[in-house]
Amino acid sequence: MNYPVWEPPMLGGGLVIGIIAILHVFVSHFAVGGGLFLPITERKAYREKNAALLDYVKSHSKFFVLVVLVFGAVSGVGIWWSIGLVNPEATATLIHVFVWGWAIEWVFFIVEIAAAFIYYYGWDRLDPKTHLMVGWIYFASAWLSLFVINGILAFMLTPGRWIESPSFWTAFFNPSMLPSCVVRTAVSVALAGVYGLVTASTLRDIALRTEVVRYAAKWVLVGTLIIPLAGVWYISTLPPMAREISMGAAPAVTIFAGLSIFFSALVVTFTYFGPYQHPRYFNLTFAFVIAVLALSTTGVTEWVREAVRKPYIIYNYMYANTLRVADLSRVRQQGVLESARFVRHHQVDPLKPLESGREVFRVQCASCHTVDGYNSIRFAVKGWSSDMIEYQLLHLNELKGFMPPFVGTDAERQALRDWLLSLNPQPAPREPGSPGVQAETPAASPGASKP
Repeated sequence: MNYPVWEPPMLGGGLVIGIIAILHVFVSHFAVGGGLFLPITERKAYREKNAALLDYVKSHSKFFVLVVLVFGAVSGVGIWWSIGLVNPEATATLIHVFVWGWAIEWVFFIVEIAAAFIYYYGWDRLDPKTHLMVGWIYFASAWLSLFVINGILAFMLTPGRWIESPSFWTAFFNPSMLPSCVVRTAVSVALAGVYGLVTASTLRDIALRTEVVRYAAKWVLVGTLIIPLAGVWYISTLPPMAREISMGAAPAVTIFAGLSIFFSALVVTFTYFGPYQHPRYFNLTFAFVIAVLALSTTGVTEWVREAVRKPYIIYNYMYANTLRVADLSRVRQQGVLESARFVRHHQVDPLKPLESGREVFRVQCASCHTVDGYNSIRFAVKGWSSDMIEYQLLHLNELKGFMPPFVGTDAERQALRDWLLSLNPQPAPREPGSPGVQAETPAASPGASKP
């Protein structure tokens, strides 16, 4: 509550982060898996003395550099921009807890960028042995970058012993760090194959296309074989409430978890019966279908990973609205408006209670809800009475375990209640005889005589 609240219209801050992050994850994991695909395939071409395959690796490396170093880098900046605006309190916490981790990751990132450029521009300039070494240096730095960032992301869901014993090491080596790293590495391998299918499908040499298509399909199948095995390990490390949210406690999250499995199964099925079994007939359209399915899998899986963390942004430490668990008692007594720095009213204004209620909404609810757009609060409370809203606010975290408790004074809760009630005003009853209202006709008695 030490920073201003940013409210993107209609989309909401969470959806802005989600859109950028999903696209970035889809590319950044290719940056790791593709970094393994290139030197292994180059080595295969040298070993088999296959000049045509080596030419393919050269063309694929150009595609790789453009996607990873242009879109990947820009979307990475976009993530920092969006999380810094939407949830600066949590971002600051991650920076302070992992300051040396971020510094190390930036070293790996710089080496990764330099190696990628040297690898691409080193074709026909470096001898094969040196060129391969540059490729391996790129992959090592890219995977180490993933290793560091994975530990930080895993910490947000499973901080583990850090809550009781705060240190860099207890934060980084948290319960889900290793299984999550295995899952992400397997995803990287699978996506290397998916992107490989896209470039291989454009080859004109039928024999070469057939060979590379089947080869890329093997990468997809190997990666997707590891993912569910590591996924079971990962799920076993999650907090009980997080598992329950994905398994029925929150129906929307359960549906998305099911979609993750469904899309993954489609990727495996399409890859096995398409490019793996019939590589000769594979084409660019089919490649894009598999790529879209893989992107859909990434999207719904990342959405579920974020959703099961609710009501926290850092589990058991900070709620999604940036309120620290340790500050609950203080804010309840002091008031949420008094505790927030960037609000117009630090007390409920009895002359403008609805404005005060809107301020309470911004501080406590706007991190997840918009007024009229994504996850609309107007729609959520439609048809609710004043008593219903009051009851929900009093028992918010008990009725909906994925939402933070309401924290504030009685006056702030009542101001929020009144503002929520005002979002869906009830139409005033119209008097009989007014335009559009028909006068009520007395019903005839059963024994009345007919004319």
